[in-house]
Amino acid sequence: MRAMSGSVAERERNTAAGGTDLFTVGVEEEFLLVDPHTGAAVPAVDLVMEQVPAELRGQVEREFQTSQIEIGSPPGLELSSIRHSLGVLRAALADAAERAGVRVLAIGTGPVDGPVPPVVDKPRFDQMIERFRLLVPGPGNNGMHVHVGIPDPDTGVQVLNHVRAWLPILHAVTANSPFAKGEDTGYASWRSVEWEHWPSVSPTPFLESHEHYQRLIRQLIASGVMLDEGMLYWYARLSAKYPTVEIRIGDVCPSVDDAVLVAALVRALVATAMTDIAEGRPAVRTDHHLLVAAHWRAAHDGLEGEGVDLTDGELRPTWELLDRLVDRVRPELDRHGDLDQVTDLLGGLRRHGSGAARQRAVFARTGRLVDVVEDVARQTRG
Repeated sequence: MRAMSGSVAERERNTAAGGTDLFTVGVEEEFLLVDPHTGAAVPAVDLVMEQVPAELRGQVEREFQTSQIEIGSPPGLELSSIRHSLGVLRAALADAAERAGVRVLAIGTGPVDGPVPPVVDKPRFDQMIERFRLLVPGPGNNGMHVHVGIPDPDTGVQVLNHVRAWLPILHAVTANSPFAKGEDTGYASWRSVEWEHWPSVSPTPFLESHEHYQRLIRQLIASGVMLDEGMLYWYARLSAKYPTVEIRIGDVCPSVDDAVLVAALVRALVATAMTDIAEGRPAVRTDHHLLVAAHWRAAHDGLEGEGVDLTDGELRPTWELLDRLVDRVRPELDRHGDLDQVTDLLGGLRRHGSGAARQRAVFARTGRLVDVVEDVARQTRG
């Protein structure tokens, strides 16, 4: 994620402190490369990288499989800058893919059946394959990671405790992978099911301190379920590279609008947590098993179904839970100047549905997954 770097002075100016400053936000997105005629995943990352304009190559990277490619926006205070960066990068990537004879899709995993493309030739990835063998998840597992600036790791750990109970709602909002191996999986986010094959994937545990966080990392590496800190695949974590909290629960969003909405909600959620911390309000110790259930329900139903209300364990319409989240973070949306834009984007989401719902709507009309691929490619470019 080279694009998230920046001068120390810039980070010190833009990282929130004491709940008084505004928070930076940055976004990473992973995409699938597919055959333009069949929609099957293809091992074309090297061909596409060659076509990326030189001035943007610092913000485009290879991912785990040769059918994947990743972009990263620079961190910013304004949603407009995030929108601009993602729009430029997506369009450039779509053009580069076309010049390489393939298409790029903002989709959680490949909907069309076909051979699983090989892993990128990289020593660390070779080690992962040697240890974990057949855990490679299908044709490409594509997520969205949102980074929000924090003042220090100790505060960051407290933020992780405060946000963990809200993440199943964002999990449902980002559901964008209902199809796999040529059929409807019955899940809104099949990527989530595939991703959980890795042993270090889970909701973030309740953490007592930063030392507790570091101790768990050491113990997990010693156990063999992780090679290194980079394999800490909790749904929220401290970045190993940057002074940020990293929320990494969602499928990659189909459109820039969707990505900007999620980035704004994540930043407001982190900022709300910072206010709670500054004012001495403790984080709720949500039961781990209920949290696992809430994430499973989010992956299964997505935005259009029901979710687990973690205040009482009952099922509620997910839109009701999302409205509750928006009400909770509204003051920070307003303080960051995002409220009007988020209100508009939520209206669009209500009209068009989640990425999973859009894919299913296209398939219901035509009965052809190639048409689903075509529609996702259109949304990806924007």
